[in-house]
Formats: sequence, structure tokens, C-alpha cells
Amino acid sequence: MSSATTTRPARRVSTVGTSGRLLDRPLTSYHLIVGCTTLLLTLGLVMVLSASSVLAYRDFHNSFAIFEKQAIWAIVGVPAMWGVSRLPIRWFRISAVPLLIGAVGLLCLVLVPGIGYSVNGNQNWINFGGPFRVQPSEAAKLALVVWSADVLARKQKLLFQWKHLLVPVLPVTGLLLLLVMLGNDLGTDIILMAIAASLLYVVGAPARLFALLGTVAVSGVVFLSVASPHRLDRFQSWLHPSADTLGTGYQAIQGRFALGSGGWWGLGLGAGREKWGWLPEAHTDFIFAVIGEELGLIGTLAVLILFALVVYAGIRIALRSNDLFVRLAAGGATAWITVQALVNIGAVLGLLPIAGVPLPLVSYGGSALLPMLVALGMLLAFARAEPGAKAALATRGPGHVRRLLARGRRSRS
Repeated sequence: MSSATTTRPARRVSTVGTSGRLLDRPLTSYHLIVGCTTLLLTLGLVMVLSASSVLAYRDFHNSFAIFEKQAIWAIVGVPAMWGVSRLPIRWFRISAVPLLIGAVGLLCLVLVPGIGYSVNGNQNWINFGGPFRVQPSEAAKLALVVWSADVLARKQKLLFQWKHLLVPVLPVTGLLLLLVMLGNDLGTDIILMAIAASLLYVVGAPARLFALLGTVAVSGVVFLSVASPHRLDRFQSWLHPSADTLGTGYQAIQGRFALGSGGWWGLGLGAGREKWGWLPEAHTDFIFAVIGEELGLIGTLAVLILFALVVYAGIRIALRSNDLFVRLAAGGATAWITVQALVNIGAVLGLLPIAGVPLPLVSYGGSALLPMLVALGMLLAFARAEPGAKAALATRGPGHVRRLLARGRRSRS
């Protein structure tokens, strides 16, 4: 009895110590991003199938039609993420200018009559014929992250001067904001502003600059919100959703019904009722509500935890790197994921106005999924360059899994 008593505390301490060592390992960031991305993407495919099956059958007489499109984008995006994760860091810097030029060019094409395509009042799509459409504003997020990080890293020794800190990053960001706003997409503009602010924060911009730019940004968002009747209706429905339950407040109210009816464990996968024509954009902007309805509070908390782990990994990558470009690009990509997830989930919960942005990796939409997977691939490339990561990866070979299993058997014995 005394022997058992003395060994139990030691085992507890060993468990805590093991957990700490796991977080301190060189490949922790890499494994977190791979694992969480895989789980979020898999959950997204399952929920897109569930949330879109009724709509797809009504419009295409095939319950799998929308899911199949999303699956094709995932089949394209996952290898792209893997390929990007193997690139040397210098290749991201080389691609910075081409990415920006391509994004600006595509955003200009959106404004050309006959090429630009309008969806739900936002002309932010390019129609290449048939069902194939792309949204260039999603690629603009990736371009802004990579290009701004490269420019600021090149000017590292000059950033104590405001003109070098703000030019050309601020004018180019303003150009992207203008082109996106001409397509009437305020939600994407908010994400772009968050990316630019995160880059300035990482590079050490003074607080008074953030106060000035924050005031300008908030004033601009408020002005644009009240200047457009459509956005004004959304803003008013956020303040008073029950004032017009069959009109401007309908989507918000139905989203809350979906969340509220799920309870702790949900109604069951595929058993949701709101997707039967009640909840608009159930498989896109409001897919989080369907998760809450079918998987319950536990399902929504699992999604939040997965996003929190991705954010933790992104911040960890930025903090562990001595390369300013890596710190900036990792910080910008992490801010992109964080703010977009918060804006989407906040709108579904009623904490924020509906901005029309998708939930990263989960909502339907290949134009949003592919750039996000490329950005995560970039984070994986940075994680592979962390201190000790290359050595840890070099030790891996065909017998790595067998060695881990053998080590587990020895520890249990």
C-alpha cells in the first residue's frame, strides 16, 4: 500500500511534465496546424453536405451537387497546401509582387461589365462561364499578407521613419480596399484592414498611429454602413432583430433558432430542420448555426477550440522566428484567420452585424478555401523552419511510426 501511495504523485508530475514537453517540441506548431486544418476541413465537408443537401436537390435534383463542388476544391487545395509547405521561405518573397499584381488585376476585372458577376448585391465575382466563378477578393487577402510582409522586411532598418513605415503599404492597402468596396463587399474590407493592422503591430508601429488609423477605419466602416440601404438594414437588424422578423431580421432570428434548438448534443448529424428552406445561406455564411443545431454546444465549442489552436500555432511560429518576414507573414495570416472566424461566428451569435464572410475551412466556397489552404501551407513552411524543426524532420523515415509504437509499448511495460 505504501509503495503504491508513493508512486502515484510521481506519475501525475510525469504526466504534467510530458504535456509541457509536447508543447515545447520543435514540431508542435507544424502538428497543430496539420491536425486542426484536417479536422476543420473534414468537418466543413460533412457540414456542407448536410446543410446543402436540400437546396442542392431542389436546384439540381442531386443532393450531392454542392458538396461535390466543395470536395473538388478540397482535392485541389490540399495538395496545393502540401506543395506550398515544402517551399523555401525565399520563394514566398519572390512571389510577393506577382501575387499583388495578379490580385489587383483580378479585382479590376470584377468591375468590367460582362465579366464581373453579382451575388446577393455584391459584385465581387468573375464568371468564367457555367458554374465556374471565382472571388478575387479572397486572393487579395493572401497577396496583402505576403507582399506587405516582404516590403516591411526589406525596409527593416528604415521603419523608425513614418514615411517608410506607411509607404507603400498603406497606399496599396487603400487601393485594395477601394477596389473591393467598389464591388460593395464591406466584409472583406474589414478583413483586409485587420491584416494591415496586424502587420503594423508586429513591426512595432507606435500606439498613436493605431489610434489614428483605428479612428479613420471605424469612421469609414460606420459611414459605409449607413450610406448603403442594404448595409443599413443589416446594421439595424443587428440592433433590433425582432423588429422585422420576416424581413431584415429573418436570417439572424433563424440562425439563433438553429443554435438554440441544438442544446448540448444537437439534433444529430443531418437531422437539422433549418436547412429545409428556413435559414438563408445555411451552407455558406451561416454554417456555424447548422453545426450548433446538429452537433449542439459541444460541436460549436469543438470548432472554437480548433480555431484557437490554429491561432496559437500561428502566434508561436511568429514568436519563435528571427526572420522579420516570417514574423510578419505569420502574424498577418494568423490575423486573417482569427478575424474572419470571429466576424463570421460573431454574426451568427448576434454579437456582430452580418458581414457576409465565410467561416474559414468550413463554409462552402472554393474561392475562399483555396487561398486559405495556401496560407496555411505557408505557415507550415515557416513551422518547418523553426529552431530544431529541420533536425526533427530529418530524423523521420519509414520506420518512424514503428519506433514510436515500440517506445509506447516500452513505457507501458
